[in-house]
Amino acid sequence: MRWPGAILLLSCYELGHQPLNLASPLAFLAHAGYTPAAIDTSVQPLTDEAIAAAQLVAISVPMHTALRLGVTVAKRVRAVNRSAHICFYGMYATLNAGYLLDGPADSVIGGEYEQSLLALTRALEAGEAPGVEGVGTRHRPADAVRARTPFQVPDRSTLPPLTAYAGLEHDGVVTPGGYAEATHGCLHTCLHCPLTPIYGGRLFAVPPGVVLADIRAQVALGAGHITFGDPDFLNGPGHSLRILRAMHDEFPRLTFDATIKIEHILERRTLFPELRELGCQFVLSAVESVSDEVLRRLDKGHTRRDVAEAVRITRDAGITIRPSLLPFTPWETLKSYVGLLGFFEEHRMLEQVDPVQYSIRLLVPPGSALAADLAVDGLLGPLDAAAYTYAWDHPDERMDQLQREVAALVEGGARLGEQPVDTFYQIKERACALLGRGFAARSYVVGAAPPRLTESWFC
Repeated sequence: MRWPGAILLLSCYELGHQPLNLASPLAFLAHAGYTPAAIDTSVQPLTDEAIAAAQLVAISVPMHTALRLGVTVAKRVRAVNRSAHICFYGMYATLNAGYLLDGPADSVIGGEYEQSLLALTRALEAGEAPGVEGVGTRHRPADAVRARTPFQVPDRSTLPPLTAYAGLEHDGVVTPGGYAEATHGCLHTCLHCPLTPIYGGRLFAVPPGVVLADIRAQVALGAGHITFGDPDFLNGPGHSLRILRAMHDEFPRLTFDATIKIEHILERRTLFPELRELGCQFVLSAVESVSDEVLRRLDKGHTRRDVAEAVRITRDAGITIRPSLLPFTPWETLKSYVGLLGFFEEHRMLEQVDPVQYSIRLLVPPGSALAADLAVDGLLGPLDAAAYTYAWDHPDERMDQLQREVAALVEGGARLGEQPVDTFYQIKERACALLGRGFAARSYVVGAAPPRLTESWFC
């Protein structure tokens, strides 16, 4: 037993999934003989007693919302336990290292963080000042870790039950959901994606045995559905299919969903009938926009026509496509925004789009690959370090007004339990009014609710 009770791992926001960002470092630390505690503050209380007992508090920040909540937690940790070493780890830790290290953090780790977190633990246990590879401090900056060490099977034994998280909702039944990753990083370098400055187009495949052991453990905990959270599940199609086939052989009734790029849906269209047979209920795809100019600016690798073709491919295979969107960028116009709404209406997809997607505004974190292009266009404002993003204003102030109004409509609709189609038409009516265009009477016939997770995806 080493350094008992001294390590506290915290997660603040994991998109409704039992946090792999706790389970993975738990396994690494336990394998080295440590006994860390782990708390998911989104579903568990964080007590002053737990904070006071910790010598190392490591906070997972895989996305913007998690960072915002994590900083609030770190300030509380510092108030309760001034001697604790606070480390932020995950994608947004390195991107916002300057702000974090000037404020609540003693260290940050980005990219493939597990081995560096273990090395930091050993250095602190030995009473040494952290000078660890991959660990950034106030006196020793460090880039995100882009080299992979051996994987461990995630340890979920002490995490909250799967019923505390999102499940698959279909035909009025909610099935407990699990979460796994077959790869880390991404081969693509979309300019707005925070993965681009962290991984730089690199991809790491998780050994199939590790992925399947993690899935097996979650099925034992009650999972009937698995979300594959890879940035793109078909970056390595042979690898992913090996895992899916083995999973289906062992658990033939287990279903899954995955994130897949539009261009990969087109390039690998012949795989989708098999994906359906293996249990695929839906795919999440980063459509972002159907404006070819916006898509070119983001370097998304697809066009409006490609999105329509991807909808046809998935629909023919019996798989629902659920788009994620980025409709408020400096290049989207009122006309193209209304066109985006019309696209989903025309393709009978209103039940497949979570209303929050219509409200998402571009974030430009420090280190973003998009910042240089925005600066050249004169659109990049100053860095708002406390908001973890560069400021920008739309050239058409009506678009900023519309974004605020759409966000309010979405929030109000969620609070009242409105159906997505009803919220959609409120949004369309407001967008058409700002454009000075008449709003045609609603003629959309609502279809059967497609499969979805009980918590909407957004970051």
